Amino acid sequence: MSHRDAYGAYGESKVASNVTTDEAFETTDLPPEKAGTAADRKDMARMGQKQEFKRNFSFIPIFGFAAVLMMTWASVLSSASYILPNGGRPAMIWIYIVTLFGFGAAILSMAEMASMAPTSGGQYHWVSEFAPKRCQKLLSYLVGWFCVLGWQAGIAGQCFTVASEIQGLIVLNDASYVPQPWHAVLLTIATVSTAVVFNTFLAKRLPLLEGLVLILLVFGFFAILIPLWVFGPKASSADVWLNWTQVAEWPTMGVAGLVAFTGPIYALIGPDACVHMAEEVKDASRTIPWAMVSTLITNGITGLIMTITFAYTLGPIDAAMMPEYNFAFIGTFYNATQSHAGATVMTCIIIILTLCSAISNVATASRQMFAFARDGGLPFARVLCHVRPGWDIPFNAVMVCFTITCILSLINLGSTVTFNALLSLGTVALLTSYMTSIGCILIKRIRGEQLLPCRWSLGVPLGWASNIIGEAYIILAYLFAFFPLFNNPTLQTMNWASAVYGGVAIVAAIYYGVWARHKYTPPVAKLAKDM
Repeated sequence: MSHRDAYGAYGESKVASNVTTDEAFETTDLPPEKAGTAADRKDMARMGQKQEFKRNFSFIPIFGFAAVLMMTWASVLSSASYILPNGGRPAMIWIYIVTLFGFGAAILSMAEMASMAPTSGGQYHWVSEFAPKRCQKLLSYLVGWFCVLGWQAGIAGQCFTVASEIQGLIVLNDASYVPQPWHAVLLTIATVSTAVVFNTFLAKRLPLLEGLVLILLVFGFFAILIPLWVFGPKASSADVWLNWTQVAEWPTMGVAGLVAFTGPIYALIGPDACVHMAEEVKDASRTIPWAMVSTLITNGITGLIMTITFAYTLGPIDAAMMPEYNFAFIGTFYNATQSHAGATVMTCIIIILTLCSAISNVATASRQMFAFARDGGLPFARVLCHVRPGWDIPFNAVMVCFTITCILSLINLGSTVTFNALLSLGTVALLTSYMTSIGCILIKRIRGEQLLPCRWSLGVPLGWASNIIGEAYIILAYLFAFFPLFNNPTLQTMNWASAVYGGVAIVAAIYYGVWARHKYTPPVAKLAKDM
């Protein structure tokens, strides 16, 4: 029986009762590069989806893909400026530890769901399968929109971060340089252009690239850690672990610390990246969960070590809260080495890793967009879900990601405040998808309903604990992600993510009412009911 016959020409659930065993998927008419394993073919048939991509990611490349996209130890350096005004040095460490456990539980929950349903759709697919029947369609539709939105904002955020880091590097080496918004726009567009080249013309080499950059992630960690400990100034342990301070003027230190959650979340968000590449991974239902857990352990530990190191070697905290070079870490590198060349090399490592993270962001966002369009959730769905023959990538979706990032970067010319709100929106949107999908599987556990079989399972006690802890943490983080960094904000310091978030939800609801409710096919409707 051919793979096409198993699910029909357009992905409908047409699996006959005599092909539900694993043996039925041992043979296939698919070309070897797309065939994957019998488990992959069975999963795709159960979900009623057509195999259109090459399965060229094994464990190491997909682990590198997720690890480099998150690049936690480098991201804690970039996000320090968000935490320091709301707790100082101790906040960097203690809030990171809380986030590591809380968000780690959420990652474990999503790893188990990825083993149940390894699909590029990710969270919106899980919601469609696990949500109560009366709200499966609408809820999965809204989560799909927020997933697409979150990853589009993620591309813009990473590309803009590269641009800002380059500007800070120029200031370090040329005191006469005055950064201009249009410089950042051009650098952002140049960055996303590079990312698109790797995701189109060099797409076949993407697994190799991820493996190589994983090596840079490891060696870069030591290349920055060692000079900081050897040459950097050392704060007292009392200041680092106990001296909580804030300049954000919140009524209590507790509120300030909760607002500071944004920093560690920024460093740890994005574990679902490899899920959205699921249809390009060999033995996805087993490989992806292990990649997510391995990323959590590796990035979590290196991130904690770098956080403690940075807290000790930060230098004057007042200068760090108002960084001269756009990011506090560039000044810290220079203070430690007292060398423009040394600080430049260390900063370049961060820039290269951030660029590679942007490349992974484009790959993830395009697959998420492709999957949602495949189910009719977006305008121009047929165009967006088209896979170019021979290239075996969602080329149209990649180019739309490029266009959206270029348009978003132009906003910076008129209003930095608005642009920063769009970047903050990426975190909130992804937290929405995590919160909803974990909440749905937790409801199934509470109701005593049977979960889907999976090859990577947390088991009953750990499954309950991960769902509850992960959901509780994400709800808390979600609420405070809307807060501005400073109390009594001005128009320039206000966090406008709530306005943009609400606006997108309204647009999605209107589009659903007018058009998508007739066109959107929730993934649960495509399932092979007899498997």
